[in-house]
Amino acid sequence: MRAVVVGGGVAGPVAALALHRIGLDVVVHESHPPVDSEIGSWFTVTPNGLDALGAVGALHLAREIGLPTRTNIMLSATGRELGRLALGAPLSDGTPALTMKRTRLAAALSQECLRRGIEVRYESGLRSVETTSSGVVRATFADGASREADVLVGADGVHSTTRRLIDPKAPAGRYVGLVNFGGITPAGATRLSDAEAEPESWHLLFGHSAFFGWHTTPSGDVVWFVNEPRPRVGPDERDRTTEREWRTHLAQLFAGDAGPAAGLIRDGVLELAGDNTHDLGHVPTWHRGPLVAIGDAAHAPAPSSGQGASMAMEDGVVLAQVLRDAPDVPTAFATYEGLRRARVERVVAAGARSSSSKTPGPLVRPLRDTALRLVFRYAITGKKLAWMYDHRIDWEQTMAPEVC
Repeated sequence: MRAVVVGGGVAGPVAALALHRIGLDVVVHESHPPVDSEIGSWFTVTPNGLDALGAVGALHLAREIGLPTRTNIMLSATGRELGRLALGAPLSDGTPALTMKRTRLAAALSQECLRRGIEVRYESGLRSVETTSSGVVRATFADGASREADVLVGADGVHSTTRRLIDPKAPAGRYVGLVNFGGITPAGATRLSDAEAEPESWHLLFGHSAFFGWHTTPSGDVVWFVNEPRPRVGPDERDRTTEREWRTHLAQLFAGDAGPAAGLIRDGVLELAGDNTHDLGHVPTWHRGPLVAIGDAAHAPAPSSGQGASMAMEDGVVLAQVLRDAPDVPTAFATYEGLRRARVERVVAAGARSSSSKTPGPLVRPLRDTALRLVFRYAITGKKLAWMYDHRIDWEQTMAPEVC
């Protein structure tokens, strides 16, 4: 059985590794050149996503590049602690959530695909598909390649070409009102108190004008990000704004807030600038014939959820399980959707709520800190988020429709 995976970020290679594990002949097509593993921002993979990596024998890759991260510490603009949130139960071997550069994980996963004999083609974005009378998909790509396969898996993100080919009326991603920035500040450039440098933790500041997060590495460097509520950044603004101008602007957003945000930005290096963030809620059609969408191509939670990559990796593993156990492709796709839809749409909804707390209007801000203290004490707790973080996949479980 042959499979084409469209998308070479995180979701695509994990899906390819899972499909390869069940014996499929797999090739990955990625629209961009090979990723530079040192560009872009940092993100955290929670234990449920690490569990999915373990199912395809790739957990060691995340361990090699990730920083242990056990807690989110929420802070008000005045520096008061609003609450703490544990990032799920560690895996059975003790591995907690891990923070890393997204591009480093993507590059490591692509290399692992190549090591296992899975072809990865770059600058080869999907252009068109047709389904033959025998049910085989014939796909053509930007580099002139043409492939026939029994299954085409779209892991090509929130702006997915595959999703539109499955359903031309499919919804597009929705801008959530936040622009993302990310950077790193060298050890010692900005002095942090012991509390501000608490290890294995994200410190998350609900500032007066924007949202800021920072995480200290074992070497003393500090990785950080900014979510700024504002209209989306257009190509012209992105092209004409220098790195220094962005940092000056971002530091000003936190000038009146307690904590190290302004200093870290001034003393740091911007690694990601002007990234408009999107989510994608209910997509009515996930599959058609031999085509199926996974990850952000089918359901994109806002980055505030911290679950986009983890949900996508779970998808890839579950899809391989049902293709392994179902009698045919249509049954496998229907089973995959039945197993995944409710969970991922619940995560999307949680991410939307989290994003809205970062974009309060001026009349809401005075009440926000009081409300957030109550939320983090009673509503958003480790126990109440166990359904998200503590989800585990049993690779050996039979995923035949009658079982599901």
